[in-house]
Amino acid sequence: MLRIKKLDIFIVKSFSLLFLGTFFICLFIFIMQFLWKYVDDLVGKGLEINVLGEFFFYATLTLVPTALPLAVLLASLMTFGNLGERYELLAVKAAGISLLRVMRPLVVITLILCCTSFYFQNVIAPKAQVKLWTLLISMKQKSPELEIPEGVFYDEIEGYNLYVKHKNKETGVLYNVMIYNFSKGYDNAQILVADSGKLEMTSDKQHLYLHLYSGEMFENIKPQTGSVNNIPYRRESFSEKHIIIEFNSNFNMVDESFMNKQYQSKNMVELQTSIDSMRHQVDSIGKTFYEEAKVTTYRLADRFTNEDTLALKKTLTKKVNLDSLYSNLTIQDKQRIIETAFNSAQNIENDWRFKSFNTAETDYRIRRHEMEWHNKIALSFSCLIFLFIGAPLGGIIRKGGLGMPVVISVLIFIIYYIINTTGAKMARDDKWIMWIGMWISTIILAPVGVFFTYKSNNDSVVLNSDTYINWLKKVIGIRDTRHMSKKEVIIEDPNYMEEIEKLEVLCSLCEPYVAKRKLTRAPNYFRIWNKVEKDEEVIAINTQLESIIESLANTRDLNILNLVNNYPIISVHAHRCPFNIPTINIAIGIVLPIGLIFYFRMWAFRIRLYKDLKLIHKTSRDLQNIIRKQLVNK
Repeated sequence: MLRIKKLDIFIVKSFSLLFLGTFFICLFIFIMQFLWKYVDDLVGKGLEINVLGEFFFYATLTLVPTALPLAVLLASLMTFGNLGERYELLAVKAAGISLLRVMRPLVVITLILCCTSFYFQNVIAPKAQVKLWTLLISMKQKSPELEIPEGVFYDEIEGYNLYVKHKNKETGVLYNVMIYNFSKGYDNAQILVADSGKLEMTSDKQHLYLHLYSGEMFENIKPQTGSVNNIPYRRESFSEKHIIIEFNSNFNMVDESFMNKQYQSKNMVELQTSIDSMRHQVDSIGKTFYEEAKVTTYRLADRFTNEDTLALKKTLTKKVNLDSLYSNLTIQDKQRIIETAFNSAQNIENDWRFKSFNTAETDYRIRRHEMEWHNKIALSFSCLIFLFIGAPLGGIIRKGGLGMPVVISVLIFIIYYIINTTGAKMARDDKWIMWIGMWISTIILAPVGVFFTYKSNNDSVVLNSDTYINWLKKVIGIRDTRHMSKKEVIIEDPNYMEEIEKLEVLCSLCEPYVAKRKLTRAPNYFRIWNKVEKDEEVIAINTQLESIIESLANTRDLNILNLVNNYPIISVHAHRCPFNIPTINIAIGIVLPIGLIFYFRMWAFRIRLYKDLKLIHKTSRDLQNIIRKQLVNK
């Protein structure tokens, strides 16, 4: 019992140190990514250090749940990779302790991390999101000269409308500038047009200093007589003009109330309340639209008189050819009917577009709230999923440090991110059911974690590179050579007389097989696919050969060992059909490109088998001669 407790302490200590390091590294990477996204809102704003500190603090709080799963994956992969590389995991398993028992303390720690992640997302993150977005909006409003867009009118400066056709972001020069100055009222408006200009902030940060080049100014002049029909104006051409605009650019926080309706600022209870209220609102609006449609769009127009209505009702009870009625009308009546119908259809279309836009916008907001609700649980649960992927994977690959584990962790996290992002996008666009889109990454990765845990617990070689290399060599036809060396301790020498007889039997098996089979000739393409039975003769030759090699491996004579190493390793099935089912073989033969590949492969292995049997026969004769000489000398 004490030994197991010490093992738990050892595992927890190894994991905790790596987790703390990987967590802060992952958090730093995510913060740098977030900073890169909003770097334009921070650079050149003259922000104080406390404002930047608040920005990074709130950004860190919102990114903690995202960094936790990756940190768990990387730390568990490195922990068990180190244990496997130092053979500590092998020693633990040899003591009868399973992988799941070793992982038990880490499962407890990960469950605590899942709860921590959920607490951050449900309690801390909503408040941090409000503070963070308030800071971002305030930063964007602090320096308007950097936020003047191209090709549209900018009215964030009180009393002014600015239009800039093109802006050089490196030098800050504005081209084709148009300014409407309404600071003195619309009656005394002032219009400035310039080829280029530059907008700067004064040192006291209370005014904007505008430099204009090569332009004209138009200004209304208040008439002396009070006439409103003829208002004089003044026109001025200039090569350079300087204007000072009052503007307080000190950093001022905007009101946080604009985030009240955003899904980022709500916990799960508030999200569910908002979802229920919006659904109730959609249902109420839908019923209202339905009632309106019954009494407006889908009923007879009120413009008909009672006599016309009665006549129309009588007409509708009979089968009427509308085309004939329309053809009997005058051109003016036809034009009037067409215009009336077109205007009516267009009005109905615009009305339904407006209503559908409002409904679609509300549905979109509902889906965003539902996504956030599911994401708080799914992202927390992903910590446990990544533990059951990283820990067994580390035990399988048995590589520690920051090399292979980092590469594998990044690849797994990228796959998770792609799947999760795709599912979220599909759920957001209402193409998938919400819970499927938000849980698709968990649905896919959870079986992967179970698979890796099962394979690692059973010491599987699923990720052993040698296994796949040997399989590839087998497919291509590359084989190893025998490397038998003299044993230091030999308990019993081989019976050389029996070995001579075995060698004779081996030669007697090889000679008739080579003569009968004609292995060097190209096999018949149409007949070869039906031969699915095993080649019992080659199997017998290989069995006899391995029996001789096993016996002669105990010899003390180096000459005999050298000759034994000349024996090839026979592939007893490669010269036959690839599968034991005739239907599959015939199907492969019918598909000509694939059939030709297998056909030439079988032919090549037949030629190699011919050479192997010749070499076996020659080596066996040489061994007989050496053994006989050795017996004569004794």
